[in-house]
Amino acid sequence: MIDRMIRAARLDVDLYEEVEANPALTQEAITVVVIIAVLNTIGSIIGSLFGPTTIGMAILGGVWALIGFFIWAWLAYFIGTRLFGGTADYGELLRTLGYAYTPNILGTLSFIPCLGALLSLVGAIWALVAMVVAIRQALDFDTTKAILTVVVGFIVYLIGLFIVAFVFGAGAALIGGGR
Repeated sequence: MIDRMIRAARLDVDLYEEVEANPALTQEAITVVVIIAVLNTIGSIIGSLFGPTTIGMAILGGVWALIGFFIWAWLAYFIGTRLFGGTADYGELLRTLGYAYTPNILGTLSFIPCLGALLSLVGAIWALVAMVVAIRQALDFDTTKAILTVVVGFIVYLIGLFIVAFVFGAGAALIGGGR
C-alpha cells in the first residue's frame, strides 16, 4: 500500500491504470483516505493545544474529510461521465481518487506554526493535480476534460458546502438566539 501511495504522489500514470483496473484495491484506497484523515486529525488536535481550534473541531474536520471525499468522488464520477462522456464506474474513480488523496498527508503537519499551513496548502494543491491524473486515467479521456471535471466538481462541491454551512449556521444562530 505504501509503495502505491508513493507512486500515486509521484503522479505515476501506470499506478492509476493498475488501481483503476483492480477492484480488489477498493478497500485499500479507502484505507488510504482514512489513514490520512486520521493523521490530519491528530495534527489538528496537536495544533488545538496551541491555537484557537478546539479538539472537537479537529475531530469534526477529520470526519468531514471522510464524508467530503466520498461526495467528491461521486461528483467527479457524475460530472465526468454525464457531462464529459468519460467511461468508468464509481468504484474505478473511487480507487484512483483514493490514492490521489495521498499528498494530503502533508496536512498532518498543520500544527507547525507558520510552516504547517503552507505544507497543508502544498499537499492540497498536489492532491488536486494527482486527482486530475486519477480522473483522466479512470474516465479514459484527455487532460482538458479531467481539469474541467475537477473545476466543475469543485464549484459544485463548494456551493453545496456553502448551503450546508448556511443551513447549519442559520440553525445554530436561531437556536442560540441569534448570538
